[in-house]
Amino acid sequence: MSQEVPQGSQNEEVDLGHLFNMIGRLFDRVYNFFKSIFKSVLSALVYVLKAIVDNYIIIFGSMIIAAAVGYGLEKTRKDVYLSKMLVKPYFDSKFQLVANIDYYNALIGEKDNKQLMSIFDIDEESAKQIIEFEIHPGPENENDQIKQYDEFLRSIDSLRAQEVSFESFIENRSIYSGDVFEISVKSHKKDIFRSLEEGLNSTFSNAYSAKKMKKRDSILKIEKNRIIASLKEVDSLKKVYIDIKREESQSDRKSFSTQDGFTYIEQRTETKEYELIEKQIKLQQELSALEAQKVEEDEFFDTLSSFPEVGSKYVDIRERYSIIFPILIFVLLSFLYLSKKLIQYVKSYEV
Repeated sequence: MSQEVPQGSQNEEVDLGHLFNMIGRLFDRVYNFFKSIFKSVLSALVYVLKAIVDNYIIIFGSMIIAAAVGYGLEKTRKDVYLSKMLVKPYFDSKFQLVANIDYYNALIGEKDNKQLMSIFDIDEESAKQIIEFEIHPGPENENDQIKQYDEFLRSIDSLRAQEVSFESFIENRSIYSGDVFEISVKSHKKDIFRSLEEGLNSTFSNAYSAKKMKKRDSILKIEKNRIIASLKEVDSLKKVYIDIKREESQSDRKSFSTQDGFTYIEQRTETKEYELIEKQIKLQQELSALEAQKVEEDEFFDTLSSFPEVGSKYVDIRERYSIIFPILIFVLLSFLYLSKKLIQYVKSYEV
């Protein structure tokens, strides 16, 4: 038995050595794999840099010429000015607002300057200078988004609500979800925007919104009459309680005894003046809230910020030709260079 122990230990040492060799070969393969990737990337980078260095005169010369041409086109192009306003529609007039913005853009596309002149009360030359109308959801914070999400969940059934996450709602909501909207206008004329504001304000008025506003006023009137009637009842009860208290204060408390020897004292009438006062205060608060709602929403919209007198100069990145043209030239030269190398490789390839 003493001879079997060293033999087992020797077998274990052989297994461990074999395991370490396998681990070492695995690390070598991983190292060589990343090394080959690094060498390939480095070789490709050097190859690209070599092509640029060998042809730098053609490349940079062409890019400079393209930049000069692009800059010249930018200078000959008419300036574009941008202005924005924020509005808050009421009574679902936002639907009419979005529809009218699309209508104005259609008129611009068809060059129907007479309609634009009639809508915005401007001259023909000013109408020709309008480029585009745009409408987007106005600025909002996370609390506004959460309120919109809660309103959306209440508008659908509970099973469907479980499937719609907050992130999914924010990503897929429509433009009509918000309460504040940003209207932007682009024009070649920098001081036309205040003239357009009056015409835009008229877009909120429509039959549906007017009907909804009238319905709201009728409901408020009914609620107001109910609250006033309740306040009158409270006042009547208060007068009754006051009269009872006055009569009791003027009369003495009476007592009488029975044959059994028990003495009874007449109790004061229990009134609820405190509860009546609380009720009166609550009704007055409700009445104030109704009045405030009618004052705050007495129009179809509120203008949160108007168009400034003069718009700011607007440059679209897609129209920065002094940057786009050199990039296009570089891409074109790279394509031609690769095509040339490919053709040379195909011609020199032997099966």
